[in-house]
Amino acid sequence: MAAGIAFADVEVGTELPSASFPVTRATLVRYAGASGDFNPIHWNERFAVEVGLPDVIAHGMFTMAEAGRVVTDWLGDPGAVVEYGVRFTRPVVVPNDDEGAVIEVSGKVAALLDDKRVRVDLTATSAGQKVLGMARAVVQLA
Repeated sequence: MAAGIAFADVEVGTELPSASFPVTRATLVRYAGASGDFNPIHWNERFAVEVGLPDVIAHGMFTMAEAGRVVTDWLGDPGAVVEYGVRFTRPVVVPNDDEGAVIEVSGKVAALLDDKRVRVDLTATSAGQKVLGMARAVVQLA
């Protein structure tokens, strides 16, 4: 598959539209049900604090997926993602209030590759701290 974006229309430094993703405790409960990951650090504040966390935290794979949406929304075709990987650097802490947390994601084309592929580097933060490191996707363009 190839995205609707033409390889000739991008260059190193091309910025993807940034996005903000709100995360509440209800979001985490829904994700736990969809993923089957019911680890209490994602829903039980007492347990999370007992194991040394500041509060309930978002699932790492949820955070990774939200960051990946910046790439798939830009591409218009999730099937054009050839590779995607991240390192988890900090958890997204989700307080038990009406606001929760927000994951802020931006991205830019970092390298032009062979066969009309590009590498996109992502930056994901929450509460002003970087939550993903080495967040990169290789995508196939038209």
